[in-house]
Amino acid sequence: MIENRIAFRYKGKELIEKLIIRPPFSYSAIFHNEGCFIYVKGAKTKLLSSEVNLDLKDKEAVLLKCGSYFADWMKKATQPVTVIVVHLYPDLLKHLYKNELPKSLKRREVMDQTKIILHNDFITKFIESLEFYFDNPSLINDDLLELKIRELILLLIQTQNASSILELIEELYSPRVANLKQVINLHQYENLSIEELATLCGLSVSSFKRDFKEIYDDSPGSYLTIKKIEKAKELLQVGDLSISEISYHVGFNDPYYFTRTFKKKEGVPPSIYREQFQS
Repeated sequence: MIENRIAFRYKGKELIEKLIIRPPFSYSAIFHNEGCFIYVKGAKTKLLSSEVNLDLKDKEAVLLKCGSYFADWMKKATQPVTVIVVHLYPDLLKHLYKNELPKSLKRREVMDQTKIILHNDFITKFIESLEFYFDNPSLINDDLLELKIRELILLLIQTQNASSILELIEELYSPRVANLKQVINLHQYENLSIEELATLCGLSVSSFKRDFKEIYDDSPGSYLTIKKIEKAKELLQVGDLSISEISYHVGFNDPYYFTRTFKKKEGVPPSIYREQFQS
C-alpha cells in the first residue's frame, strides 16, 4: 500500500513525486506523453513493460520512455520502500531548451524503449537534494523546479547512459508499437493478469484475446498455464528449489493454487513429480 505521497506540481502537472510504499504492493502506470525517471530506495523492485523486465536494486534508478508499466514490490521486503519519480514532459523540455531544440526530435519515428539503469553517486546526491525540499515543501516554486529538471538532465548526460541531450530526448519520446509476441515471450512467467498483458500490448482485452487466438491458436489463460507448468517441470527436474520458490518463479502467486494446477495437468502434485523423476 502507499503510506504517504508528496507531489510537486509545475503549471498544473505533477512533476516530482515521493511515495512511501509498504510491500507487498503492485502499481501500474501509463506514460503516454512523457518520459519518467524513477529512483527506488529500500527494496528490490520488479519493473515490467512491453519490452522491459527489470529488477531494480536498492538505490538504483531507471529512465523510462513513454509506455505502460507495472511495478511490483516483493512480499519478502519488510521495510517501507521510498520511490522518487520525476516526470519528463516534452513541453517542459522544449521550454527549457527552446534555443537548442534538437532536430532529431522530429527526425526519427521508431526505436526501442529506453532501458537505462543508473547507479551513480551523482544521482544519489541529486535524490538527497530533493529530500531536503520534500522536508521543506514551502520553498518549492516553478523556477526552482525548472532548475532541478535541468540539473537532472545534466547529470544524466554525464553518465555512460546518455551522451548528449539530443540522444536523451530522442530516445524518451520516439513512439513505438508493442508487439504481442514480444510481450508474451518476455512476460509469460510473470504473475500478470490478462488485463495487464493487454495494457502492455496497447490493446483492449477483447482485441488482445482475439489477436492472441490468431497467433497461438489457444486462449491466453490456457496457453500461459501450459507454458508455466512446462517451466515448472524443468525446475523440478534440476536444482533444489522449494515448491513455493518454483511457484513464484513461474508466475503463480499462490503455491497452493500452483500445486492444484500442476496436479490437474500432470496427474500428480509437484513434490511427487520430483520424486518420480529423480528416482
